[in-house]
Amino acid sequence: MALQGSLSELSLPDVIQMVSVSGKTGVFSVVRNDEVGKIYLRDGQIVDAAVNALRGDNAVYEMAIWSEGEFTFNPGEETEAVTIHLSNANLMMEAARRLDEWRVLSRKIPSLDLIPFFTSRDQSDQVTLSPHEWILVTRIDDEHTIEEIGEQLHWSAFDVSKLLFGMITSGLVALRSSTDEPRSESTPQGPSSVTLIGLANRIMSVALNVVGDSGQHTIEKQYARTRAQIEQGAGFDAIRTMVEQHSDAISLLKGADVAAMFDEQVRPLLGDTPKVPAR
Repeated sequence: MALQGSLSELSLPDVIQMVSVSGKTGVFSVVRNDEVGKIYLRDGQIVDAAVNALRGDNAVYEMAIWSEGEFTFNPGEETEAVTIHLSNANLMMEAARRLDEWRVLSRKIPSLDLIPFFTSRDQSDQVTLSPHEWILVTRIDDEHTIEEIGEQLHWSAFDVSKLLFGMITSGLVALRSSTDEPRSESTPQGPSSVTLIGLANRIMSVALNVVGDSGQHTIEKQYARTRAQIEQGAGFDAIRTMVEQHSDAISLLKGADVAAMFDEQVRPLLGDTPKVPAR
């Protein structure tokens, strides 16, 4: 007989723990709105999980923070895939930790259906962002929800929310519902010019480190041109152009392999090669 219930009454980690101790084989189907996730058990051990674009441990952690939805456990249904190698105890401990952390995050992020947008800030107020925060910044457009941004980046909603929490706390980003009016034209469409110049500085430093003294003049000249463009409102487009120019210059001076190394270091800052944030 299938076991079923509501996540509003029982958290998923508690339900899985209850079933796994019995040593059963089967699958949990977890449904929230139009999202359907699967968690497979074999002899009580969790061996595979999937939801949206996530697979394995991250899929379990993603579903563990759901506070609404329905679950059903169907015994006997198996899978040949093995994407999870942690013990149930370690997996559930991490899932429970994330659930506790999510309760804190939800004070500022009550729903994943909210849309992040940049607030009006003093243009002289520079914000220091981590590489993963820069990747997230490139996806904030006052149109896509937190969950949609996570899907674009192949990140869990939890990871996106952790990064957004700091941006919201600092006043860089705010949230609106899909029924609210989009921001006015006077509201900035991205970080301030000072913050963007900070990113350009960071990219220039990477380029100088890679190319050495022989290319310093060229790199600094390209940076100066980009800085002027940013101050005139060019934004990310100017930074992308600068990266292309840096890459071309490094390729001419040091060869394609060194240019590729530069690209590998700076592309994540532009959101071109998204990766799951380090934990």
